[in-house]
Amino acid sequence: MDDTAAGPLAGITVLEVGVFMAGPFGTMQLADLGARVLKVETPGSGDQTRATGPHLEGESSPFLRLNRNKESLALDLKSAAGKAAFLRLAETADVLVENLRPGAMSRLGLGYEDLAAINPQLIYASASGWGQDGPLSSLPGLDIMAQARSGLMSITGHPGMPPAKVGVPICDLTAGLYTALSITAALHERTRSGRGQRIDVSLLESGVSYAVWEAGAYFADGTVGGPNGSAHQNQAPYQAVVSRDGYVTIGANTPRNWEAFCTALGLDHLREDPRYSSSWERLQHKDTLIPAIEQRTGELTTAEVVELLNAAGVPCAPISDYSQVFTDEHLHAREFFWDSEHDRAGTIEQIGSPMRFSRTPTVRRSAGPSLGSDTRRVLAEAGLTPEELDEVAPVPADD
Repeated sequence: MDDTAAGPLAGITVLEVGVFMAGPFGTMQLADLGARVLKVETPGSGDQTRATGPHLEGESSPFLRLNRNKESLALDLKSAAGKAAFLRLAETADVLVENLRPGAMSRLGLGYEDLAAINPQLIYASASGWGQDGPLSSLPGLDIMAQARSGLMSITGHPGMPPAKVGVPICDLTAGLYTALSITAALHERTRSGRGQRIDVSLLESGVSYAVWEAGAYFADGTVGGPNGSAHQNQAPYQAVVSRDGYVTIGANTPRNWEAFCTALGLDHLREDPRYSSSWERLQHKDTLIPAIEQRTGELTTAEVVELLNAAGVPCAPISDYSQVFTDEHLHAREFFWDSEHDRAGTIEQIGSPMRFSRTPTVRRSAGPSLGSDTRRVLAEAGLTPEELDEVAPVPADD
């Protein structure tokens, strides 16, 4: 295979024992980067995401995208034969990623110590709600609980309204990204030490890691932030404002952008008002500033505001729904979306990877695999005999 088409992690083999989001999203990054990801699933049901609709020819549409570029093995890890097959794979794997409840892999005899004994170079990454230790570690932890306990829900939404979560499972996704980043760092360190190690990533700490502005305020003077709608915590104007036909986002928070913003929209009186002389002053007087701005933007359509501000070099953007995102001219010009093939569901359009490399581009290979579709082939490559294969993954009898 041409190295430039294989991805920067070509030659790395990853075992995934992952369900739902955090683990599979992390391994998806590794697969996009060229690693071989062997997704180990429970026979019959597989990853619970497979039950999530909508379905295409019986295959979960979200699963086909979240698990692209992977191979699926159906193994019963509670059986002696399934465990033995898994251990055979673990002997030569570079990475294992799991996001089961802490302790679940150890109870199967597949914990870090178990696998490090047979493969000292193995990098063993665990993603969980609360981490592998601490008083919360044994509790179930889903994304919304992590969003709640991490503080994210306390600053999301509008003042005076019920709590709101971020629209995507941000703690799950961020934990997946931190898992992938930790693994690439550990792979680099292994080239020096020759040793693997354990990685522990939690949804909770992933959520707390976003509190850059909030930590800056709290540790400075004890200020506890709250929800601001679309507005920035520390700068203004930096938010969505009303237009004649909806809303438009603006970022006139620097001296240059504020000057250009006022000129472009004919708001010279705001530029000359001492209450709005700096971003910090504008933040303090946001209650009068934003209505004054909206009095003008409300006279214009979103497209008109965007055109005027783009011409002036002021950051702005319309608020797109996903039908507009997935047909966006800019994204298609950059060939962000790509088509993959699936043996049952046909052609599946994929979201691209944001990581762009000049020499070793990310891999665009296949949609998420059918359950167990690669079991016998992968285990045969690992050296299992035909008799062992029949015990672990018997060939279905013809109807």
